[in-house]
Amino acid sequence: MSETASKKTADHRPRLLLMDGHSLAYRAFFALPAENFTTASGQPTNAVYGFASMLANTLRDEAPTHFAVAFDVSRKTWRSEEFPEYKATRSKTPDEFKGQVELIGELLDAMHADRFAVDGFEADDVIATLATQAEAAGFDVLIVTGDRDSFQLISDRVTVLYPTKGVSELTRFTPEKVQEKYGLTPQQYPDFAALRGDPSDNLPGIPGVGEKTAAKWINQFGSFEELVARADEVKGKAGQNFRDHLEAVKLNRRLTEMVRDVELPKGPLDLERAPYDRAALTGVLDVLEIRNPSLRERLLAVDPGAGEEEAPAPAAGVEIDGTVLGSGEVAPWLEQHGGQPLGVATVDAWALGSGSVSEIALAAADGAAAWFDTSQLDEADDRAFAAWIADPTKPKVMHNAKGAMRVFPEHGWRVDGVTMDTALAAYLVKPGRRSFALDALSVEYLHRELAPVAAADGQLAFGADERAEADALMTQARAVLDLGEAFGERLDEVGATDLLHSVELPTSVLLARLERHGIAADRAHLEAMEQQFAAAVQQAVKEAHDAAGREFNLGSPKQLQEILFGELALPRTKKTKTGYTTDADALAWLAAQTEHELPVIMLRHREQAKLRVTVEGLVKSIVPDGRIHTTYNQTVAATGRLSSTDPNLQNIPVRTDEGRAIRRGFVVGEGYESLMTADYSQIELRVMAHLSEDEGLIEAFLSGEDLHTTVASQVFGVEKSQVDPEMRRKIKAMSYGLAYGLSAFGLSQQLNIDAGEARGLMDTFFQRFGGVRDYLQRAVEEARATGYTETMLGRRRYLPDLNSDNRQRREMAERMALNAPIQGTAADIVKVAMLNVDRALEEAGMTSRMLLQVHDEIVLEIAPGEREPVEEIVRREMAGAVTLRAPLDVSVGVGPDWESAAH
Repeated sequence: MSETASKKTADHRPRLLLMDGHSLAYRAFFALPAENFTTASGQPTNAVYGFASMLANTLRDEAPTHFAVAFDVSRKTWRSEEFPEYKATRSKTPDEFKGQVELIGELLDAMHADRFAVDGFEADDVIATLATQAEAAGFDVLIVTGDRDSFQLISDRVTVLYPTKGVSELTRFTPEKVQEKYGLTPQQYPDFAALRGDPSDNLPGIPGVGEKTAAKWINQFGSFEELVARADEVKGKAGQNFRDHLEAVKLNRRLTEMVRDVELPKGPLDLERAPYDRAALTGVLDVLEIRNPSLRERLLAVDPGAGEEEAPAPAAGVEIDGTVLGSGEVAPWLEQHGGQPLGVATVDAWALGSGSVSEIALAAADGAAAWFDTSQLDEADDRAFAAWIADPTKPKVMHNAKGAMRVFPEHGWRVDGVTMDTALAAYLVKPGRRSFALDALSVEYLHRELAPVAAADGQLAFGADERAEADALMTQARAVLDLGEAFGERLDEVGATDLLHSVELPTSVLLARLERHGIAADRAHLEAMEQQFAAAVQQAVKEAHDAAGREFNLGSPKQLQEILFGELALPRTKKTKTGYTTDADALAWLAAQTEHELPVIMLRHREQAKLRVTVEGLVKSIVPDGRIHTTYNQTVAATGRLSSTDPNLQNIPVRTDEGRAIRRGFVVGEGYESLMTADYSQIELRVMAHLSEDEGLIEAFLSGEDLHTTVASQVFGVEKSQVDPEMRRKIKAMSYGLAYGLSAFGLSQQLNIDAGEARGLMDTFFQRFGGVRDYLQRAVEEARATGYTETMLGRRRYLPDLNSDNRQRREMAERMALNAPIQGTAADIVKVAMLNVDRALEEAGMTSRMLLQVHDEIVLEIAPGEREPVEEIVRREMAGAVTLRAPLDVSVGVGPDWESAAH
């Protein structure tokens, strides 16, 4: 608590904090760049983030006992009724801001904070009413707002906290501060504001009368009423202007006065702060993809239900009979308890920056739990644990089991018998959430908070306190076990139990093996490419300086704006709060609109810089075994697609010369003969044909001819031989666009054609392929009715925004409803294919092994003499992964490196 807050609460008076929701959200919106705060679905969250950050800080610093937020309903109020031009000059609300006030409301609801919005009145009037009532009831009142009209409410008991730097700095306005700044009392402020006018509200001022003159008149005559009554005494041209605008000034005065008697459902005494719904708050932050741990911690730290000094009980309501096991004690404990399902928690590899497991905790439903240090195991303990962890008949519940499966082999332990992975289960139950951390899931589903074991700095959270450390890890193991039971029920409810056991869990086992295998890298080749891209970046810098006529920082948007739109006077792009955009689309547009070389050079510079960073990351990722070991993520993409990190192998360009050159740096490893690549041809379009049952599109696939040429001939009404490359390009872009929920506008942008032409192209396509049109309409309608989409294998994606009143959020959800079943089914097919290929290789006794999965492609390392049987297995198992009306088509290639193996 701040010193200011401590002093103000010394007399134990209740403190009411009132916030102007719209005013502060709008300030937050412009204080933080939307491009840095956007969810995967495209929903901007900068206003929400900024508001939440300021809210957390204010609650911490001011320690209010009571709290509420007021919002505007619309611009139609009693003020606009009296003066239709009121706020009429305000610019249209940015699309990126729309919907964020509603999201702030969800955040406040999770915090059990009261919020008000009253038809016909502004948030100011609600705040004025509550402040007046609270002051009369003996409260201290704090008002946080960016509207200076609130200064009229200031008194010895009412303070306004006015943002002076974005939303990070608040200035305290007391009666003394108002007097110091304006030379007036707070009661005189609306008189002063009426004379000054307010351009932001479209309230006209008096020509030639500024703030100094307005303040002088109010002090000279004592009040606005007295000034009006003695208007003839005001001398000079300013006085005449005052008399000429007297009626407008009187109107200003009426509109500036805040209403203090709005009828409200609650009064100040009803606004006492209540404990949060922590599970709901965590859920809101997850949906908004607000991962910043500092913000989460600050919000939770001011929860009235947490207690200021008390740490939450790690396992409230759960009895654990925990034992710290020493050497020789692990085997007997497992003999006694290892036959029942056990939750497993570890401090392992990445937590402490090592490649081994340092601590393990086990927990049973009957309360028994154990912790041991892996370095203290004797030979009998090691054998007993190795046998138990590998026994498929001994059920284990783990969180992110893939991590253990990747690291445990370092100790000679193989993991089997995992019946539940709580991270994967949470993903299948609610794939849209962005955090699947154990502590967040425990709060949401068990209403139980967990103490951390490994800190963010890679140190153990409890230092030398071994017992506290052991208790915390055993508590985590019990939470894993209990979450497993909770998710078992929820998986049944959403029909995802089979998907977990037949697809996701086996995939995690396979991915752990792929991560351990890695892929061999040609360090010399990649280092040479890094130098090549670095040289290209420097050359682009030199060319850019020559084209601009002076040196400048190519990484500075401000300097680039000055040169492009100021010094070179090129056409201006989309307006932003910092000037005019210079993103890749804007530079491409400038390159097309003008003959100036600088936009082209800038695009080349950015591309080369990106490639240099990519290759630099690959070189740093080569470990002593000469291989690169990526990490696969199963819970990132809501559609079910896999992604990779450290390094990301999915961001290597596929169709450029540079991308192909980079892929030549991935080579066959020692003891193997070649690399083999296999991927699906047009899998999304085949899935779309299957789901839509469109006979024309299915026939186009069955014909065996080039799909896009065949479709183009039907859409454009020409013979296949007359389809030119431009026709084919348009059809290809549109076909894939439909599978990804692309709109006519999006298609026009992609093809650089008129939106009307794009719409006409889509209409003609739908006339020819009516089944696709009907399917896409049906997909959205069904998802709107059920609340979710579903793939062929039953993977759901929940889209509550399909019924949102906010158009932007609703349209984003509609696009997701179009592409989720198609992309999700394609992702499911790839996983099934990987599992089938891996199983068939093992059954055939092959030494060849799978190394990578990137997009729709798998990469294998082929042992000497096994090429033909492996290719036969790959083609058979991938083509037979599922049965589609437009059969799956598999392409296979072989070579000494990834690029040479392309097909």
